[in-house]
Amino acid sequence: MPGTEYVDSVQTVLGEVGGLPFLVELASRGPAASMIGRTLAMVTELGADLQPTGWRLSGRGSLDQRRARSLLEHDLDVMEELAGGAEVLKVQLAGPCTLAASVELPRGGKALADSGARRDLTQALTAGTAHHVASVRRRLPNARLVVQLDEPALPAVLSGAVPTASGLHRYRALAAAEVASSIDEVLTAVGDAGVQTVVHCCAADVPFEVLQQTAVNSLSLDATILPTTRHDDAAAWVDAGRGLWLGVVPAVEPPEPLTDANVTRAVVELWARLDHTDIEHLPHTAVTPTCGLAGASTPWARKALELCARVAKNLSEDNGRMNA
Repeated sequence: MPGTEYVDSVQTVLGEVGGLPFLVELASRGPAASMIGRTLAMVTELGADLQPTGWRLSGRGSLDQRRARSLLEHDLDVMEELAGGAEVLKVQLAGPCTLAASVELPRGGKALADSGARRDLTQALTAGTAHHVASVRRRLPNARLVVQLDEPALPAVLSGAVPTASGLHRYRALAAAEVASSIDEVLTAVGDAGVQTVVHCCAADVPFEVLQQTAVNSLSLDATILPTTRHDDAAAWVDAGRGLWLGVVPAVEPPEPLTDANVTRAVVELWARLDHTDIEHLPHTAVTPTCGLAGASTPWARKALELCARVAKNLSEDNGRMNA
């Protein structure tokens, strides 16, 4: 979400989202509150500090990491106070591939380049995710939890497209088996606890075939840039009993006005292209923005969430099984 006022943002989410409120991230508060900073706040087994180039692994914790943890605790306190009676809550953190492609080694270079560092990161992320879920459960014992791994770098990691610091070279592509195994390791830490798991990847080239090898329940994507060449993959994903969360509302305000009727029509047309033409029996889904709303204006962030809820409501009028 945009801005720096946490209470206001939580109240907006609770008021507009409907059936799927989430633990808000406000990256405008600085690197300690960013996706990577927040994830490193959850990872207690590895130390990290901030450098001019971003987060770096270190032999011990730092003031930067302690600030990230302090912000996370504050945010959890606010969510507990304002959403104590919530029936469901989504929490999100960087997935193991995006984390490895973002965090530097103590000697320089991304952790992506070192197999031992990747393994250590995945293990620490697994433990941190389990601890975070347990902490949220203590605060909101009646809420059904959804854990989302944000993996925007996943296609680049798989294709060897992550650049080095100089920009002259690229890190070696990771094998699909290693990527699937690392995602599975993190998710299995919470899967047995009845937590619904989601991987979010907002790139056009979503690696369906790799994610099919994992136990993730649902895939969240930017449906507005999904190539027609990947429609068969998306259809196979749904036919296999997996959830598909459709990012159909722009993350920043579009130049032309957008109505819930237009977005609803686009969702129905997409399902038709995926061979689901019976509006009364559409697959389970969630209607979401195309990506995070941190770059949006505050009014548009509110409007985007409102549109998502209204589109889901429109669809549910024809499909009693549709989830907002």
